[in-house]
Amino acid sequence: MAHSALPSPGPGALGVEVAAEAVWLLPEHALWWPAGALLLVADLHLGKAATFRARGLPVPGGTTARNLARLSQLVTRCAPRRLVVLGDFLHAQEAHTPAVLQPLARWRGRHADLDVGLVRGNHDNHAGDPPAALGIAVVDEPWLLGPFALCHHPQRHPTHHVLAGHWHPAVHLYGAGHDRLRLPCFCLDAGMAVLPAFGEFTGGMALPAAAGRRRFAVGGGAVWAVPGG
Repeated sequence: MAHSALPSPGPGALGVEVAAEAVWLLPEHALWWPAGALLLVADLHLGKAATFRARGLPVPGGTTARNLARLSQLVTRCAPRRLVVLGDFLHAQEAHTPAVLQPLARWRGRHADLDVGLVRGNHDNHAGDPPAALGIAVVDEPWLLGPFALCHHPQRHPTHHVLAGHWHPAVHLYGAGHDRLRLPCFCLDAGMAVLPAFGEFTGGMALPAAAGRRRFAVGGGAVWAVPGG
């Protein structure tokens, strides 16, 4: 169900109903729950490019700074009480370097009053928790907040609606002349919603249409419902 009457948190956002709550799907690959003053992102994979370079793959730098700048813009616009990362905050142990941790510490200093949490994902189990000095609450899934079970891995919960990441969901759109476009998307199934990856240097997994599934593509600075789900 759409909620176009809600006050929009910014251009291109789409209001929908999840677990009988009005939430916003944001073109920045985030979910905003106004009633809970909660901003959710998934799969930052900070330090992924640095990890690749440390392993001998010549990929460009600057992704950590850009990811944190995008996150700052969201925090400024939505003014949440709490930001929660749904897993895969750091990509690997190689992310524990000054090139990654110093910009992260500066970002945390600029948002020192913001309550920040992390639901551990599979990459967090290998990378290790963020430094304690960052003041990030780290928990295992599920983290129950209101009607939601905050998880990294998509799954079902017996009493709460799951909000998760991990899949890096995407959708294929087809046009005339065998044109095909692949875009990140939000994927809403019964009892579960999966967010697109927030990290800039990430891939995606195309999710097909399915009974009861709603897919919302992200592109061109907007979120929109994919015809036919």
